Amino acid sequence: MPRTGPGRPPVRPSHVLGDKGYSSRAIRSRLRRRGISHTIPERADQVRNRLNRGSRGGRPPAFDRDAYKRRNVVERCFNKLKQRRGDW
Repeated sequence: MPRTGPGRPPVRPSHVLGDKGYSSRAIRSRLRRRGISHTIPERADQVRNRLNRGSRGGRPPAFDRDAYKRRNVVERCFNKLKQRRGDW
């Protein structure tokens, strides 16, 4: 992608890992529209609503457990950086 001005060229991630706070139809559809794969667990109320709708509830969103487990490594790294910030 060519640059239109000074600074870094725009970068788009290929995959996004998010927690349940980012679980919404709008966020999932926006990621899909931009061609970004995602791993975001469903909130309990979303699962319950989907199951209550029966066959009209649709298929649950794809969820890769192994990819989500790797998210823990990144979260711990940020935690350590934030804890050490006051020591430097």
